[in-house]
Amino acid sequence: MRFGQTLLIALLLGCLLPAAAEDSSDTFIGYRYGTQFREPNNPNDITKNILQFTHASAYRYGSNFLNVDYFKSDSSDPANGPDSGGAVEIYLTYRHQLQYGKLTGKPFAFGIVRDMALTAGFDLNTKDSTLAPRKQVVVVGPTIKFDVRGFLDVGLWYYRERNHCGIPPCLAPGAHSELTFDPTYYLNATWGIPFMAATLPLKFQGFVNFVGPKGKDYTNRETEKETLLRTSLMLDAGQVISGHKSIVFAGIGYEYWHNKYGNPPGVGTQVRAPQFQLEWHF
Repeated sequence: MRFGQTLLIALLLGCLLPAAAEDSSDTFIGYRYGTQFREPNNPNDITKNILQFTHASAYRYGSNFLNVDYFKSDSSDPANGPDSGGAVEIYLTYRHQLQYGKLTGKPFAFGIVRDMALTAGFDLNTKDSTLAPRKQVVVVGPTIKFDVRGFLDVGLWYYRERNHCGIPPCLAPGAHSELTFDPTYYLNATWGIPFMAATLPLKFQGFVNFVGPKGKDYTNRETEKETLLRTSLMLDAGQVISGHKSIVFAGIGYEYWHNKYGNPPGVGTQVRAPQFQLEWHF
């Protein structure tokens, strides 16, 4: 993991250094609620309350994006230990872009393409369940920035994951409780499109990730292609109610997860979860 450790240090420094020279930024606290989440090997629908902190900023040479989600499950997804209630998960995502047009003074634009960028970043997570995941991911690769109202970015990246599994099958002889998966591809699309519906100010936002097979898992099964879609339609409620634009949003979201964590189709590996969402921007 020397490559990954070096990249993590570089990205952390990159996150801090341009902060003083921000051209623009958007920071918000969000809340999501849904009752139909799933977890692998768990036959139950799970209710989750999710708190979110997101910061996006542009600077002289590119942009930064940081998101932290705090997931609190109900008792259908228990924490490890007797009478410990529902599990808690924290998931952090960081992405940094170096944008061609900002570096050279002339965007790499043609047709519906606004510019190109080099994206690098990492994911980290921890959860106090019996599985006890400790996900560490590094990604790097090119991103196309499309010329739309708002933004639409599509990237094809290198993906490398290290993780932990604490359940009994992963502790058996020949299995692995700590595993660095094979490198694979990662196709990501991220968007935020504002629009008007009659007199209502709305935005359609979200992301979709396609992760290729990443070799064998903890028990030496082949992993599968994985798809995660998380999207929402949000009303600028602050503008409608009080005339304060882009402060308070409310809406509905949807999460679709196929072969969650790269597991083959089975119990709890397919997620279809509508949710209610709020955002407060400051």
